[in-house]
Amino acid sequence: MNTIFRMVTPLLPIFRDALEVDLSRLSKALAWRSIAGAASPFLAYIADNRGRKAGMLFGLALFTAGVSTVVFLPTFNGFAIALVLSAMGKYVFDPAMQAYLGDQVPYEQRGATLAITELSWSGSFFIGVPFAAFLIARWGWIAPFPLLGILGLGAFVILVRLIPSDGSHPVKGPSFASNMRAVFTSSSAIAAIGLIMFLSASNEVVNLIVGVWMNDSFGLEIAALGLVAVVIGFAELSGEGLVTFWVDRLGKKRAVAIGLLVINLSALLLPIISQSLVGAFIGLFLYYISFEFVFVSSIPLMSEIIPSARATIMAFIFASASLGRAFAALIAVPLYERGLWYSALMSLVLNMAALFILRWVKVAGE
Repeated sequence: MNTIFRMVTPLLPIFRDALEVDLSRLSKALAWRSIAGAASPFLAYIADNRGRKAGMLFGLALFTAGVSTVVFLPTFNGFAIALVLSAMGKYVFDPAMQAYLGDQVPYEQRGATLAITELSWSGSFFIGVPFAAFLIARWGWIAPFPLLGILGLGAFVILVRLIPSDGSHPVKGPSFASNMRAVFTSSSAIAAIGLIMFLSASNEVVNLIVGVWMNDSFGLEIAALGLVAVVIGFAELSGEGLVTFWVDRLGKKRAVAIGLLVINLSALLLPIISQSLVGAFIGLFLYYISFEFVFVSSIPLMSEIIPSARATIMAFIFASASLGRAFAALIAVPLYERGLWYSALMSLVLNMAALFILRWVKVAGE
């Protein structure tokens, strides 16, 4: 599910050339993908009302339908539809899955558990994106999509057969209106939504231009862009590993604060040490490991803000991440055209806003 979400950015020059569209049009498609994710709270509500497993299955169905679109409509419009539907599927599946685990795992141990599930995020970049680049190099830009559709269908069947139904969850849970009211009358929930929006925007300002920047600065082609994906994926894998070991020991909120300070330093270092290809790889590694540490540390923290509407608030968290990325998609290219320093400084400003908001994020009972 994460591979299609992640493969577009590092392979952006390839899709630009294959679809014969300019970078600004592709950026708008990515913005629409992010905006579509903002609808996820209205869909992920299924997981609070009808059960976590039902929510996960619905998310997988959306994803599979999305990636299959390109097979029947191999155009830019089909590509854009695939991005939108697959993103909606991810933003429905993830909150339902996290709510399922949140119901099963005590808060004190939940950080390590949810960090393990986030290995799929780095794994998609570490394995999925290079494999997608290999498929595209051999059979063209459409090649990854039918394979992802088959895998999505297989995952749906596995989920039906192997994941126990959450029978302890009521068949008909709290109303949609009551869940919305619980979220928007909680100052902690609103602060969490704002924090993730700023954090995601800060990352996307850099993330969106990585492939183009490496191509422009160092002339990297398809295979080498796949290597960029490996570096970023390894950085994220390392960040998730750190979260698995440290977040429950440090405390979720303290871990997020420490990570935000580190990512600010790495944002400033990125344009300074990226004068060579090796320096660029080091800079990207530091930037992505610190971001992944912050984001994954925040997930268990957010999952305990409103336990009675756990899937709904997690959907709002992911929706806010989508809105942050949508905003960044509109400004990332203009900033990059002025120079990498502008992208790095904007990332710094947005992360400082996230750090400021963190003080108001509190879990239930605090």
